[in-house]
Amino acid sequence: MLRGLSWRHFDFWLLGALSALVIFGVAMIRSAVAGNIELTLITPLVTRQIVFAGIGFVAMIVMASIDYHFWSAVNRPLYIIMFMALFLLNVVGGALFGSARWFQTALVNIQPSEFAKIVLILVLAFYFSRHFDEMENPRHILLSFLLTMGLTVWVILQPNLSTSIVMLVLWFALLWIAGVKVKHLLLYGSIGLLVLALSLPILIETEVIEQYQIDRVMTFLFPDPNARYGDKYNIDQALISIGSGGWSGFGYGQGPQVQLRFLKVRWSDFIFAAIGHEFGFVGAVLVIAFIVFIVFRCLRAAWLAQEPFGAFIAYGVAVLIAFQAIVNIGVNLNLMPATGLTLPFVSYGGSSLVSNMLAIGLVESVIMRRNPIEF
Repeated sequence: MLRGLSWRHFDFWLLGALSALVIFGVAMIRSAVAGNIELTLITPLVTRQIVFAGIGFVAMIVMASIDYHFWSAVNRPLYIIMFMALFLLNVVGGALFGSARWFQTALVNIQPSEFAKIVLILVLAFYFSRHFDEMENPRHILLSFLLTMGLTVWVILQPNLSTSIVMLVLWFALLWIAGVKVKHLLLYGSIGLLVLALSLPILIETEVIEQYQIDRVMTFLFPDPNARYGDKYNIDQALISIGSGGWSGFGYGQGPQVQLRFLKVRWSDFIFAAIGHEFGFVGAVLVIAFIVFIVFRCLRAAWLAQEPFGAFIAYGVAVLIAFQAIVNIGVNLNLMPATGLTLPFVSYGGSSLVSNMLAIGLVESVIMRRNPIEF
């Protein structure tokens, strides 16, 4: 696994951008929870995030040091282990906030669905690279979809609709990257939407899609202008926070929307609004620029990869980070319904942060074993 390892090609630009976002995220979480005894002493979010970041950095370096080809050899056991973890979670997993998404331990709650996204990238990368010249065959498209749904269905049942959408987007994007024609993708997408529309009453009746998920969509489409709580209130406060930040913001730890706690979930789902409030338009754009830079470095790794398996891994990670960031920022700007997806590397969340850093470790592994000639 470590044979021929050379750190000469390690992407330090990628590491630098990642480190800057993680450090800035910790600082913003500190500002977001300042003065809140429950979140600073009883449940010390800042300390936890620092610990998670440390674990993530170690995991990233370990992942980078392992030849990514190793994961092609163990992708089947990985898939089975993740399948069983998600299955057991639905049967005996600990419940938090009314949903069985976490395995509860004495120290932390582990969210397997975050790591399922990484496993899915590896499994699809292996499958698509193995059948790279046959992807117009509907059989391979169907089999790759079944592989995706084998994990996604358990995530849907938790319920965790937002993460399941991320997993389906990964499949769809990698399918396009594998060379499936756009007209065929549009056809498959249309069929999928039709099936979803026809099965929606059953999904609602059986509570596969829960009432709060329906409410989020309805709130987005038909907002109540007089709402004083819930998703509509949270979105309104996010828009007020961003709008009042102006060009340069109120300053770190000085934003009234954040410090007076009008902005809810400001350390996680709405941390982008907190950034816009305290650092203004300039700060928000800089955060977006860092995320775009990280995505670009992932795409660069894909372009320089030795063969399709490595390229698919890097493309998958790029899609994962980009899509989550787009959705989180879109929710903060009221461009889409509330989802619960966090801002990569910035928002509070141990499983999310560690899994994203593992994903970057995979990209580093690909770039360290790249083609010798860069273009």
